[in-house]
Amino acid sequence: MKKIALVVGATGITGSNLAQELVSQGWQTYGLARHPENLPTGVIPIQADLFAIDDLQQALQDVAPTHLFINTWVRRATEAENVKDNATMVRNVLDVLSSKKTVQHVALVTGLKHYLGPFEAYAKEGALPETPLREEQPRLDLPNFYYAQEDEVYAAAQRDGFSWSVHRPHTVIGKAVGNLMNLGSTLAVYASICKHTGRKFIWPGSAAQWEGLSDVTDASILAKQLIWASTTEGAKNTAFNIVNGDVFRWKWLWPRIADWFGISAVGYAGAVRPLAVEMQHDAAIWQAIAQQHGLVNDRLSSLASPWHTDLDLGRPIEVMTDMKNSRTRGFSAFQSTENSFFTLFARLRDEKIIP
Repeated sequence: MKKIALVVGATGITGSNLAQELVSQGWQTYGLARHPENLPTGVIPIQADLFAIDDLQQALQDVAPTHLFINTWVRRATEAENVKDNATMVRNVLDVLSSKKTVQHVALVTGLKHYLGPFEAYAKEGALPETPLREEQPRLDLPNFYYAQEDEVYAAAQRDGFSWSVHRPHTVIGKAVGNLMNLGSTLAVYASICKHTGRKFIWPGSAAQWEGLSDVTDASILAKQLIWASTTEGAKNTAFNIVNGDVFRWKWLWPRIADWFGISAVGYAGAVRPLAVEMQHDAAIWQAIAQQHGLVNDRLSSLASPWHTDLDLGRPIEVMTDMKNSRTRGFSAFQSTENSFFTLFARLRDEKIIP
């Protein structure tokens, strides 16, 4: 049977890389977004608003996917609003597809806030989980939009009879523009500003993150796990952590990133120095850099997300991730973290996103 994928959130960091991988593996691939622009070659664009169910029904009337990949979320002012709106988006697309009876598998991408808590209580002292983070760890007794999204998938699976998988990446490293959480591109832009201005490349985070072990998730390895889980019988109806497969310390990686850009690094020096503060007046500087080098985007806010980088690098504990559920089922893909960053930086430079 022909495999037909619908990627929801196809312009984001996880969705766009997944769509590209699906096309390369011969899938008929539809990419749904509110503004489906600059999709990978071969992806069929679908424009729709997930909150407007009539709009969604019309957009999907001629689409009958066998596999649904959900890679989208919105951030609101409170977690109660996050729960409501993120659950609504997932529920709406599942309800619209329900009558088609073609969906065999639904894969949902969430993340490590499953274990570390929502934005309002993220990695707070007194409620820190034991690491490495393991798939069998129970939900926290807190409202969390990841849990709400999962529950919508579970309910629809019981109703419609499809299998499901949930994928929990750590920080995702990959190319996307306008993404709400993009540590790799944020560091690339920050480093480029440091080089232009002669500033030091200052570590913004905590001592625990500087000294402790960490891991990240390359967007390409997440894409591989999503496709593997959706087509492997023994992987159905399971939640999976997904990281590159190696571990590192930021005190080792930070100067290597600085060296790649030809700038001087400053490590942890006794206090957190938030990137949101360090970059708060850099919008005009980025415009000047973009003009000088002929870059394709002069809007700093669409390329960098310092608030999210601060959230990740400011955590009071080291964070690493166990991958038992997929490793024991045969998923063996590996990605060098150093190469994840350097490959991303080279791509951003080649595409004139950074100088």
